[in-house]
Amino acid sequence: MFHDEGLGAYLVKYIEENYHLPENLTVIEGGTLGFTLMTYYQEYDKIIVVGTGSKEGEVGTICSESTEEVLAQGATRQTANEVEITMMLEICSFHEDMGEVQLISMVPEDIIDVRNGLTASVLEHMPKLVEATLEELEKSGIVLQKKDENPVSFETIVEAYANPTAPRIF
Repeated sequence: MFHDEGLGAYLVKYIEENYHLPENLTVIEGGTLGFTLMTYYQEYDKIIVVGTGSKEGEVGTICSESTEEVLAQGATRQTANEVEITMMLEICSFHEDMGEVQLISMVPEDIIDVRNGLTASVLEHMPKLVEATLEELEKSGIVLQKKDENPVSFETIVEAYANPTAPRIF
């Protein structure tokens, strides 16, 4: 992964490990799905995509944009995540059965270095990204309940992804 570019994958695992997921919610890590994402855009009523963004601002700045807002910016996208999502939205926007798509993005520190893990500054802001995602879910009538068990930290999740041969604790 391109360092902070993987924050969406870590967010998905964090939510899966720390919240009860209702039957009317599908949570996927779509960073490697490519054109397969179009299926979700066309089959679901609401799609929330979370990833890195290239908006102006300090590391950790969070932005939420609708399909219309994303497409209005044209080819100004800079991260791999944004380019692929914008391309999928452009293609799917011609299809009448496309669901409502909301893009929640965070300004990363490093999407150049090829390495697993997150920079310390992005890791520090991940709870804000969880909060923004949960708020967007609530707008759609989905309220996630925390699991009562011991929570799994972002540090634990990142470490497990960054060292896939290490024993898993979740």
